[in-house]
Amino acid sequence: MLDQLAYLVPIMGIIGLAAAAGIYGWVLKHDGGTGRVAEIADTIHRAAMAFMTREMKVMAVFTVIIGLVVGFSPLGWNTALAFFVGALCSAAAGFIGMYTATKANVRTAIAANKLGAGPALSVAFFGGSVMGLTVASMGLLGIGVLFLYLIGTGERALATADEGAHAIEGFAMGASIVALFYRVGGGIFTKAADVGADLVGKVEAGIPEDDPRNPGVIADNVGDNVGDVAGMGSDLFESYCGSQIATIILAATMGGAAAANLMLDPEAVGGTQAMANLMLLPLVLTSVGLVCSLLGIGLVKAVSSMDPARALRVGTLGAAILFMVAAYFIVMALGISPGVWAAIFVGTVGGVIIGFVTEYYTGGAPVRMIARSSRTGVATVIINGLAVGLQSVVVPIITIAAIILVSYFFAQEYGIGIAAVGLLATIGITMAIDAYGPVADNAGGIAEMTGMGPETRKITDGLDAVGNTTAAIGKGFAICAAGLAALTMTKAFINVLDERFPGFLADISLGQPMVLAGAFLGILCAFLNGAITMRAVGGAAFEMIEEIRRQFRDIPGLLEGKADPDAERCVQIAADGAMKRLIWPSLLAVGMPLGVGFILGAQALAGMLVGALLGCVALALLMANAGGAWDNAKKYVEEGHEGGKGSEAHSATVVGDTVGDPLKDTSGPSMNILINVMAIWSVVIAPLLSPLPFWEDQPEPDDAAATRIEQVEQARLDDATPGTLLIVEDEGDA
Repeated sequence: MLDQLAYLVPIMGIIGLAAAAGIYGWVLKHDGGTGRVAEIADTIHRAAMAFMTREMKVMAVFTVIIGLVVGFSPLGWNTALAFFVGALCSAAAGFIGMYTATKANVRTAIAANKLGAGPALSVAFFGGSVMGLTVASMGLLGIGVLFLYLIGTGERALATADEGAHAIEGFAMGASIVALFYRVGGGIFTKAADVGADLVGKVEAGIPEDDPRNPGVIADNVGDNVGDVAGMGSDLFESYCGSQIATIILAATMGGAAAANLMLDPEAVGGTQAMANLMLLPLVLTSVGLVCSLLGIGLVKAVSSMDPARALRVGTLGAAILFMVAAYFIVMALGISPGVWAAIFVGTVGGVIIGFVTEYYTGGAPVRMIARSSRTGVATVIINGLAVGLQSVVVPIITIAAIILVSYFFAQEYGIGIAAVGLLATIGITMAIDAYGPVADNAGGIAEMTGMGPETRKITDGLDAVGNTTAAIGKGFAICAAGLAALTMTKAFINVLDERFPGFLADISLGQPMVLAGAFLGILCAFLNGAITMRAVGGAAFEMIEEIRRQFRDIPGLLEGKADPDAERCVQIAADGAMKRLIWPSLLAVGMPLGVGFILGAQALAGMLVGALLGCVALALLMANAGGAWDNAKKYVEEGHEGGKGSEAHSATVVGDTVGDPLKDTSGPSMNILINVMAIWSVVIAPLLSPLPFWEDQPEPDDAAATRIEQVEQARLDDATPGTLLIVEDEGDA
């Protein structure tokens, strides 16, 4: 049965890609427009593809260099192969998803203009669904093929599990490189354009959002695609794959006795066979999760005549419920303890809770409170927005803590990893709902720029308002997922070191100065990353603002609508600003694990990973929710509340939204990338590290002890006496 399930994983990836292709074909069947409509849509598409191509060329150079270094290092060519495959799969997923989104935006606008709200919702959501299904499918295809090649099935899997599991780590490392470029680079691009277009257009010139006279509007629409579609896709792809790989490593390094204890009948299943079952479980779960996502997407289409927010919620919850039911039967079929299913259940429910909490803080009463505070000016908008962001951290942090404690109670350290897998298993529909937002936002921009009329704009504004909330939910979900994935990888890192240096785990405590120092360095990374990315947006936005002001000043008749803006110049400024400011966050994410690990040692690196995890998750939640609340407070005023468009209250909320934009779309999401990149790079280099700083005498790896443990486990596998289990535990403790 295990052999068939292992082959099913890449097959499901192919089926998912076929489904994505079918949905893409359905989207293209809708009217793509003519004349001015087609011209603007094509401009957005070409500019987005040009920036992505530029990113991919630079990224390819980095990928080849790093891959060659990995191949020639002791990590070996199998790890390098996995690295290249991971980078390729992530890059392809982002490229395909963004390509589709830039085709779906104009079709959503025309559907809203000609067919109404229900068909427009279907087109926008299906446009985002291609991104969601591609992320899930490319992950299954890449990891599934590597699993068969590096680990295999049957007797070969039992013999090569440990070595193969460590080689697959390279896949997540490759995905992390792409996430750095797509998410951080795309985030700088989109917010430089958005801030410039809003401040000069809305506040200074007093023209509407997405007005065709504004030179920054096209760049703003391009940025929605490169940052919030391709960028978010690479972000979740990294967590999605990283959680599966880290769980595989946990299973491969946990030891036969611990693995057997997670089976329904520990005495009937050998320790090594139990490890094989647990290694395969995350891949089977995500394969079934893809099926549940497809069913959830179909459910949204079936109820698209409902209120958009309700329709999307029905699809998300439906997919999650179907997955939890299916997961139970999978766990039982593999002979695994129900406690493992309980951990999966906790992870899935935790994700739903965080989604609802995020929806409340970015679309409920706190948003209206911020809007009311705009009566007294910008200062109170900023103060109340920060208060909402700070308060919004509380329940998600409690939820994450509960997931950790409950999943550990039911399935020990493996439970934490499998809970993260459960949280991300239905990423197909989760990512679809997130990518729907930028498609709807672009549709509104195209409707405004082409003069489709107030009725069309009302429909697209309604879809966009829901999209703001779904995007905020997606960010909250991504933060939780990244935190659990990074925690799982951190535990895998510690296990690798403890396997080579018995007793390493016992030395990871706050009583060790190196661990404590490392924890402070980790918190430093979170704040430094926030500063770097905020300054990057500020610098790029400054250049954008100056250019938009210059065009309003120097192009005769531009504000009167008698001349066309130079939109290509604004796109170029945003692209240049993103590429040249991307280097520092990348160096921080990759360089800190290498520097701390090889200089201060593995103890300090373990502490740094924990400190970075705590700092990044808290900051990311604050930034994402405060930014989302400011954004929707502006939308609330623009609907006619608190004076409506053009009022002093509106100007105050526009400034609040401008402050929140880089928080929610650049600095906040970059925290996810930071902790995942640091964690996966630490796991990959773990076999090369020593526990202590380089200036102290290093302990020798206890290979003899590892060999003795393997021999005892093999004896138990061969139906040794019940006392053998005690010997395994004693050796493991030793």
